[in-house]
Amino acid sequence: MPSLKDLKNRIASVKATQKITKAMQMVAAAKLRRAQEAAEAARPYSQRMASVMANIAQAVGGGDDAPAIMTGTGKDDTHLVIVATAERGLCGGFNSAIARHARDHIRQLLAAGKTVKIMCVGKKGYDILRREFASLIIERITFREVKRMSFAEAELVAGKVFALYDAGEFDVCTLFYSEFQSVISQVPTKQQIIPVKAPEIEQGAESGAVAAYEYEPDASAILADLAPRSVKVQIFRALLENVAGEMGAKMSAMDNATRNAGEMIDKLSLSYNRQRQAQITKELIEIISGAEAL
Repeated sequence: MPSLKDLKNRIASVKATQKITKAMQMVAAAKLRRAQEAAEAARPYSQRMASVMANIAQAVGGGDDAPAIMTGTGKDDTHLVIVATAERGLCGGFNSAIARHARDHIRQLLAAGKTVKIMCVGKKGYDILRREFASLIIERITFREVKRMSFAEAELVAGKVFALYDAGEFDVCTLFYSEFQSVISQVPTKQQIIPVKAPEIEQGAESGAVAAYEYEPDASAILADLAPRSVKVQIFRALLENVAGEMGAKMSAMDNATRNAGEMIDKLSLSYNRQRQAQITKELIEIISGAEAL
């Protein structure tokens, strides 16, 4: 049984930890609002670009005028898997959920006889995946010093992907990240970004038919410039979604840790008071016994 001094030190230690988790929760809550606004603001732009891509892709078709990252290599032998996670932990199962989703996909590809190459964006994804797929990781990108995610970081990742594709290093590229839904809900998401899949044009009841456009200089030239930008936009959106999801998961995890610390303090305090009361009672009995003996 721990002594009163041990219990007192333990209570003080848990209280100090509780202060830290509470502070981290408040910091995450402050960052979450800005990160959520950035992620939500990127979604309409991403959706609108997808609509424009669909219109231009329909005009170009699947001919020789389409850019290489849309038509693909014509093979499905080598896959590049981009796993985007957070740089830091203490955010519950946020990072492990993304890594688990990517790991299942990688295992399926390997079981099918495909060649897999992994690009880790974020320290935690690398730490998890290297235990099983260390030999498959060809690139590791970290943004630990970046205080606010910008389009420059997405261009850096996209630049490395385009360089690998131009060198014929892979045929298909798939991006894994976590889509932010709420503070308690982040959904691991898989998205193929190369070859670029032009989404189908939605024909709403109000619009009736799809509008016809004229392109200058021509549709293929615009698509050749727009397709790489679309990949960058998808990567940028994934990074923003990850930041919002990380802050939401961290806020929830630190809130749980703070409440658990409070419960532990209550239990330790109760144990401390009981043991102190028992010790006082024992001392009183010894005093009374000594007085009676005299």
